[in-house]
Parts: sequence; structure tokens; C-alpha cells
Amino acid sequence: MQTITTRELKERLSELQGQEVSLQGWIRSHRKQKEIGFIDFYDGTCFKNPQVVYDNGIANFQEISALHNGAAISVTGEVVPSYKDPETPEIKAHTITLEGDCPEDYPLQPKRHSVEFLREIAYLRPRTRLFQAVFRVRSVASMAIHTYFQDRGYVYVHTPLITANDAEGAGNTFTVTTLPQGVKADPSEDFFGKATSLAVTGQLEGETFAMAFSRIYTFGPTFRAENSNTKTHAAEFWMIEPEIAFCDIHQLMDIEEDFLKYLVKTVLEKCPDELAFLDKFTGGGLLDKLNSLAESRCARITHDEAITILREANRDGRFQFEPKYGEDTAKEHEKYLTEEYFHGPVFVYDWPKDIKAFYMYQNDDGKTVAAVDLLVPGSGELMGGSQREDRYDRLCARMDELGISKEQMDWYVNLRRFGGCTHAGFGMGFERLLMYLTGVDNIRDVIPYPRTPRECEF
Repeated sequence: MQTITTRELKERLSELQGQEVSLQGWIRSHRKQKEIGFIDFYDGTCFKNPQVVYDNGIANFQEISALHNGAAISVTGEVVPSYKDPETPEIKAHTITLEGDCPEDYPLQPKRHSVEFLREIAYLRPRTRLFQAVFRVRSVASMAIHTYFQDRGYVYVHTPLITANDAEGAGNTFTVTTLPQGVKADPSEDFFGKATSLAVTGQLEGETFAMAFSRIYTFGPTFRAENSNTKTHAAEFWMIEPEIAFCDIHQLMDIEEDFLKYLVKTVLEKCPDELAFLDKFTGGGLLDKLNSLAESRCARITHDEAITILREANRDGRFQFEPKYGEDTAKEHEKYLTEEYFHGPVFVYDWPKDIKAFYMYQNDDGKTVAAVDLLVPGSGELMGGSQREDRYDRLCARMDELGISKEQMDWYVNLRRFGGCTHAGFGMGFERLLMYLTGVDNIRDVIPYPRTPRECEF
């Protein structure tokens, strides 16, 4: 008899009713009575797991009754109808074999544990229902990202994780060095012969490939040494960064909207049980939010138009921070635009030049650049992108203005000399997306092992 997974069992439930099957997995919880026992069984392949029922007619009844939560077991038994849920299999066990025991002080007992406690035992939290749901969504969303781009002819590029440039110009980078600590030395004496750091983005290198393949994307880890302890910041996180040749900012917004809706629809289709659990866990509203986004149209306004809307709303002093032309928006402003004014996602584009990166296309007004942020209800900014400055002289002038070395980045500047063209791209933090998809409000709970200030466990 072939061993099957709980996923296969659920998919073939009607066919396997009354048949004998063999499963291998773990005990989530174990209720024991005098003549019967109930095991909440799981193997991680399916969210809705079978209940294993055994009675005193089974061999080694007493030994089986003594099995602890967390133990690994093999089960052989008959598939029978469940009185609780017709869609969830139940197994009437003929044999149960212990594969790996677990002590009584196993940390995951059948009670609700706080997410803070589970972070302390992050190596065990994938065994809980919450994190089985979260990390299944993470897996499905990861595959959906690749599927979306691959099906549309994008080339997947692996950009370097060690770099000699700080593309964002913020200086929040982790230094990479082989020199002894506490020793001041010339960077030319270091391993690479120059100062290097962990990459904060793969965008600049991605642009070089877009100038050869037209459409490319990166999807990998990035690093920022930002000493922030908020729920939305981490030192190590994953980024999705497509770059598209012959594409302006308005075409870019079309791609961003289509991409996000594809991801949401895919997760809704492939993770219905997980999302139903997360909807209940987070207090309701998650499924409504995702279904609404999948069908809604994203509004589009300029930064000036957004500030005008916000200033009008602020006549009664509702905002803590005053909305100002030429300045960045605050979280409360994003919340108002998405949840109260537009009641849905909104693109804000043509941002003030002085608060954006050097590589963004400079608009004719001399004050703004062709940058765009996508704001969504509940999460605020989810994507940030821009049309890139493709004019050699304008890029050089902007770099000089900001004190960025053209000599060190001649390879990037030369893209404008060697067959350059209009091109654009965006970045989306994968964990920010997962927070939106799952309703989980802390970035530490959507990545397997979070790296945050003063925290680098496991």
C-alpha cells in the first residue's frame, strides 16, 4: 500500500472513501479517553488536516494513548466520513507507529500562543496553524511572481548581493569587509580593493539587462542597515524589481496594477483554507479586502492633486502632520486617501524631485520626477517605481548636484550613451505584500527568521 499525503487525500477524498491508506506526519494535539482516542494529525501538505481516530481494538492501545503532542507517527487506516466537516478526511486507524517521540514539555501545547512567544521559538513556529497558513501563502505568492513574469516573456536576473554602490543614496548599508575590526585601513587593502556593502536593491544592475532583454525582473534578498524597530521594517527582506525597456510611467502603472491583481487572485484561488483561517484570526475583513482589490480599479492622481485633497480634508485639523506641497506624505495621509477618499488603491505619481532618488526621470516643470507609489487600504505604500532618467546630460547634472561620482558609476551612466531608451521599473517589498495578503501586521511574522536591530537568532 502506497503512502500518500494529506493533500492527496483531500483531493481524492470521494475516491478513497472506505479505502485503506497510509499517512506520515505529526501529532498536533491528542485527546485520550478510556476506550478511544483522537489525534489531530498533520503533515504540512494541506491546511485542513484529517482527524485520526483509534479505539481499544488497536494493537498497543496503551502505548498509542501515551503518545505526546509533537511526536512523528505513521498511520494506516480506513478513510471514513467525518461528522464535523464533509470536506475534511477522517481516518479510522488500524495501526499507528511511533517514528520520533516528543517530550511532555514540548513548547507547542494545544492552546493559543502569542506571536511574540512564537518568535522566541521561530524554529518551531512553522508547526502552528497560523504559520502554516502564512508560509503556505508565502510559497504560493513566490511562485505566482515567477509565473506572472515568465509567462509574459521577462528574463529572471540574479543581481549581485555584494555591491560597491548605494543606489538609494541613503547610506543605510551593511559594510562587507575582511579587514580586522577596529583597524582603520585604506579600502584598497580590502578583499575587493574598494569599499563594498550588501545590496539595498538590484535595480541599477537590472537596468543593464533591460537594455539587452527588454523585460527583466529580479526577486531576491536585499539589506538595509536602518535602525528602525517598527512593525514594517527589517534589515533583511526580499524584493521584486522588474525593469522594462520602451516603457513610460503610465505604462508602468498599468503593469503594476495588473501584476498585483494577478498575485491577489492567485492566492485567493490556491489558498482558500489558509485565507479563511487568517480572515478569522485577524478579526475579519481580510477576504473582503482582497476580493475588492482583485476587482477594483486603481485611482491615479499626481502628488500635487493628492496634497490638494489632503489639505482640503485637513481644514478641521484632522491630521497630526500637515500635508504640504513639495514634501512627503505621512501614514495618516495614505490611510485617508485609500480608505476614506478613494475607498480603494491609488497611484500617486509625479513626486517632488528633492525627495526622490537621482535616477528618476526629471519632468519639464523642473520640480518633479516621474516617480509613482501605489497605496493600498490597510497597508499604505506597497510599490514604488519610476520612469528612469534616460537623458545623459540630465542624469549627469543630477548626479553632480547630489555629489554622486559619475566615475565610479560610469557603467550606469554609459547606458544612456550606448543605445539608451525610455525605460521604467518598480520595486515591491515581498514581506510588505505578504502582510497585505495575510492580514498579519508585523513583518517579523511573515519571514521565517527575521533580522531586525539587535535580533539575529537562529
